[in-house]
Amino acid sequence: MPDSQPRQPDDPAADLASTTEATPLVLCGARLTDGRIVDVRLGGGRIEAVGTTGSLTAPGARVDLRGYLLLPAPAEPHAHSDTALTADSAGPHSRGPASHHPEDIQRRATEAALLQLGHGATALRSHVRIGDATGLAPLEAILQARHSLRGLTDLTPVAVPRLLTGTAGADSLAMLRDAVKMGAGVVGGCPDLDPDPAGYAEAVLDIAAEHGCPVDLHTDGDDPARLTRLAAMAAGLRPGVSIGPCAGLSHLPPQTTIRAADQLAAAGVTVICLPQGGCCAAERRGTAPVRLLRAAGVHVAAGSGALRDVANPVGRGDPLEAAYLLASQSGLRAEDAYDTVSTAARKAMGLPEVRVEAGFPAELLAVRGERLPGVLSLAYSRIVVHHGRVVARTSAVREYCDSETVVALDLPRQGRPDSGPGGGP
Repeated sequence: MPDSQPRQPDDPAADLASTTEATPLVLCGARLTDGRIVDVRLGGGRIEAVGTTGSLTAPGARVDLRGYLLLPAPAEPHAHSDTALTADSAGPHSRGPASHHPEDIQRRATEAALLQLGHGATALRSHVRIGDATGLAPLEAILQARHSLRGLTDLTPVAVPRLLTGTAGADSLAMLRDAVKMGAGVVGGCPDLDPDPAGYAEAVLDIAAEHGCPVDLHTDGDDPARLTRLAAMAAGLRPGVSIGPCAGLSHLPPQTTIRAADQLAAAGVTVICLPQGGCCAAERRGTAPVRLLRAAGVHVAAGSGALRDVANPVGRGDPLEAAYLLASQSGLRAEDAYDTVSTAARKAMGLPEVRVEAGFPAELLAVRGERLPGVLSLAYSRIVVHHGRVVARTSAVREYCDSETVVALDLPRQGRPDSGPGGGP
């Protein structure tokens, strides 16, 4: 991981990373989206108090967040950790296809999760292929990665079999049940790739109901009849059904799309769009019609999809970029766009709600900037809090050459403010 190095013991900021959940931590001078400048005290993995600057005390560490906007942390509802970071293996100068050995999958998944954690995602849901020649080995590798990442980020695997119907699908059906027993927290798959898409979806929903698991299905969403049947089968299933990326919905006639959206809303099905590009199971590029879906009452979250794999060799895995694209290309307000990668994503994943208020989980992201539109535009410096402790930090410093113009205009720079008594972040 050349771009993400572990902190050395003599790093002056190492005390931040070593802060434990039980140790109180005060975030000082942070700006909230309503414009208030506050101190936030964390303890026991939760927000203990929010008060005016200088009003909160604690025996533990203090982090100076002057110049930062403090937000609920994003969550990643649609990752592909088993194939992440494999794009280079498909190029003309590659030494061969990407390795599918469990140890290599585990390493890639761990690196990908840390990259996304650095962007701010403190929880990830990763789709993992099972079956064929590899069997359950990729899932086992992701479960090992989840264990190694404990305390840094929460990783939940989605078991994704290739076929589930007919004679060819019988073994995969049994394997999907085994995957749930192994620890796959979500059952999923790609109905569009099965000879009997409706039968595939029905099999997944039956297993989910049997084990009380959420469902997360890949679908292009370009078949209205198939969506109608899926909505009918999914209605009332708890703990919930998600589908995505549904870019095909954007290519249907408007009235057809509206009817499909109404059916999905009535069934309580969540749509997870991928503004940053497609993924291995998506036939179409583009993004689902987010504004239309939201207007119909569909719960919409946004994920990253492929992260530098064959399907999307330039994937960045950055939730703030996903929100930026929804604001710039789909016309969402900055607040609504960020909601799709934070509150809505957490809800789709069955995670507790996060607000910067006392009593809520201490899952937070501080980004240099004063207001959300600016943060989504230039989100360089970030500080990530998971379970009440600082787990990642990205610091960007922008400097200009000596210039009378720069000095005269006092242009802003991406850099740290002067450290106060509490020290700089």
